[in-house]
Amino acid sequence: MIRILFYLAIIFALGLGFAWLADRPGEMVVTFSGYQYQVSLMVAAVAVVAVVAAVMLTWWLLKSIWNSPYAIARHFRVRRRDRGYQALSTGMIAAGAGDAALARRKAKEAVKLIRSDQEPLINLLDAQASLLEGDHDGARQKFEAMLDDPEMRLLGLRGLYLEAERLGDRNAARHYAGRAASAAPQLAWAAEATMEELAARGDWDGALRLADAQKSSRQTERAAANRRRGVLLTAKAEALIDDDQGAAKAAALEANKLLPEFAPAAIVAAKVLFKQNDLRKGSKILEAAWRAEPHPDLADLYIHARPADAILDRLARARKLQEMKKNHVESSLAVARTALDAQDFALARQETEAAIRMQPSEGAYLLLADIEEADGGNQGKVRQLLSQAVRAPLDAAWVADGVVAERWAPISPVSGRLDAFEWRGPVERAGRLIEASRPIPDVVPPSLAGPEREDVVVEAEAISVSNGATAIAPTRTPAPDPVAGEASHQPDDPGVGAEDEVEKPRRFRLF
Repeated sequence: MIRILFYLAIIFALGLGFAWLADRPGEMVVTFSGYQYQVSLMVAAVAVVAVVAAVMLTWWLLKSIWNSPYAIARHFRVRRRDRGYQALSTGMIAAGAGDAALARRKAKEAVKLIRSDQEPLINLLDAQASLLEGDHDGARQKFEAMLDDPEMRLLGLRGLYLEAERLGDRNAARHYAGRAASAAPQLAWAAEATMEELAARGDWDGALRLADAQKSSRQTERAAANRRRGVLLTAKAEALIDDDQGAAKAAALEANKLLPEFAPAAIVAAKVLFKQNDLRKGSKILEAAWRAEPHPDLADLYIHARPADAILDRLARARKLQEMKKNHVESSLAVARTALDAQDFALARQETEAAIRMQPSEGAYLLLADIEEADGGNQGKVRQLLSQAVRAPLDAAWVADGVVAERWAPISPVSGRLDAFEWRGPVERAGRLIEASRPIPDVVPPSLAGPEREDVVVEAEAISVSNGATAIAPTRTPAPDPVAGEASHQPDDPGVGAEDEVEKPRRFRLF
C-alpha cells in the first residue's frame, strides 16, 4: 500500500512539473560541433525523461539476463522445498493418525527434498514412524541423536523419557526429566517427574527450588503452584519436626499460610507450636482449619493439646469444637469419643446416634458398640451393632492410587506421584459379607444340617472376579462338635429338614 502511494506521489510530482513548464514557454539552444540545436523547453524535458527511462529499462533487461541462471535455480529450489514441506506436513498428520506406512513414505520423500540439518522436524517424523512400526530401539537412537542439536535437545529428552516410562525404568525416566528440567523448568512433565524424584529422596529444598522456578516461569496457575509449594513445605516440616524445630516451624507456618484449609499443614504447624509451648497460636490454627473442613485428626490433636488436662477439660474442648461446626458428623463423633473416655455414656451414646443419623459409617457403629460394651456389656446389642458396622459405608481415609493409609503422605507409595493422597471414602468392598437387603437366613441347607450340630460357622472366602477386583464370598464350614474326642459328622439321612434346624442356636463368625 505504501509503495502504491509512493508511485502515485512521483507521478503527481511529474505532472505538476510538466504543467509548470507548460505555463512558462521558453527555448533551449544546444551548440554541438558547430551545429546549433534549438528546441522548446517542454520538448527538452520530455527528451530527458525519455532518455532516463530508456537507460533504466536497458539496465533492468541486462540485469535480468545476467541473473537468469540464479533466478531459474532459485525457482526450482523453492518449488522443491515446498514439495518437501508438503510431504513433511502430510507425514506428521499420518503419524498423528497412526498410519505408519504413509508416515514412513512421506519421511523418505521429505528427506530427499529437504536436508535434515535445515529442518529438524524430519528427525521427529522419522522417530515417530519408527515408533509406529514398533522399532523402539531405532526410535531411541534417533532421540539420542537429537541431543546433539540445541533446538532438538528437549524433544529428544522427552522421547527418551517416554520410552523409559514405557519400559518401566523409572530411574532412567527421572534422569532424562531432570536434564530437561534443569534446561527448561517451565516444562510441566519434566518438573513433575523431577520433583517426584527429589521428594522420594527427601530432598525437600531441591523440590521447593524447582517448584519456585516453575512458578516464576508463569507456566502454571497461581493456585496450583501454591498448592504444590504448600504440600512440599508440609512434608519438609514433618521431616524436621524432631531434629530442627526452628526450620520445621518456618516451613509449617508458611505451608499453613498458603493452604489454611489443608489439614496436614495445620496439624504439623500446631504440633511444632505445641512443642514450643505456644498453645494459644497452635489452637487458633487448628480452629481455623476445623471451621474450614472438620477432620478427625484436627479434633484429636486439639482435644489432647495439653496432655496433663483432666478428662472433663478435654470434653470441654470437644464441646468447643462442636460449637464451631454444629450439625456436623465429625463434631458429634469428637464429643462422643471424649465422652466415652469420661465415662459419660449417655452423652456418648446421644452424640454417636446423632452422627449415625447424619451419616452412617462403620466407625460410628463400632464406637456405639464400644459404648454399649462399656456401659453394661449387653452382648446381644454389641453383636447387633457390629453386624450393622459390617454393612455400613466405610469411613473416610487417606487414599492414593487405591491404597488406604492411616496417615497423610506427600507422595503415593504406588506411583510416586506428588500430592496424590486425598481424604475421601475408600473404594467400597467388591463384595459385602452381609447385604442389607439380603439378611442371613435362619435355615441351614440340609447338606450342613445334622442332629448333633450345635452351630454353624460362617466364614468369608476371597475370590477373584473378572475385572481384577477381589470379592468376598461367604462360605459355611462345619463347627467342631463340643463333645471332646468326637468329630463332627454328616447325618446319614440327608433329608433332615429345615424345620429341625430352626430351633437350634446358630453362631456366626464374620471376617
